[in-house]
Amino acid sequence: MEISQRLLKFKFPILFTSILVLLVSCLFILAPRFVTIIAYFWPLLLSTALFLVAVLVFARASPPGTESSGDKTGEGLLDYVACEPAPQPDLDPEPALEPEPAPAPALEQIPAGESLKSE
Repeated sequence: MEISQRLLKFKFPILFTSILVLLVSCLFILAPRFVTIIAYFWPLLLSTALFLVAVLVFARASPPGTESSGDKTGEGLLDYVACEPAPQPDLDPEPALEPEPAPAPALEQIPAGESLKSE
């Protein structure tokens, strides 16, 4: 009797553990094998590995940057984006605007019924 009372005290943890074990066992039974997953994704895994190798090779092969300009990296670009750039001396000044043409003279109105022919 004393054992059944203790078991009733822990009925929810026992139920939870039983359900968890059942779910994990179903996962192992129904899930595809690891080799099947690797066989499906091998092109993706291979291309990723080759890309990482290329990054490492280029990182070792590229010359290190100069450290004297390290604090001013991108400062020129930030100045250009933040405000209007200073005018360049080698550029031509803007061409002057052409004067507007004089307006055409107004045409004379001829009353209706009259013709331009002389009689």
